Amino acid sequence: MCLSIPGKVIAIEGNIAKTSIGGTIIDAGLQLVDNVKVGDYILVHTGFAIQKIDEQEAIEQLHILDELKSNEIY
Repeated sequence: MCLSIPGKVIAIEGNIAKTSIGGTIIDAGLQLVDNVKVGDYILVHTGFAIQKIDEQEAIEQLHILDELKSNEIY
């Protein structure tokens, strides 16, 4: 099973996006996604952006992850 995390692009340097995920800044390669701009939301998996998503979808996915975190299933 693969997990990708939504992040907001806060800066772009060459083909690397500086992405805010839960307040942590993560670098994500942009080689797999076209037309990414500052302010866009992307799905980040193993250090690469794999898809652009809209803000509402990103918020919904982050909400689900927060719910899972609060349940702390072991």
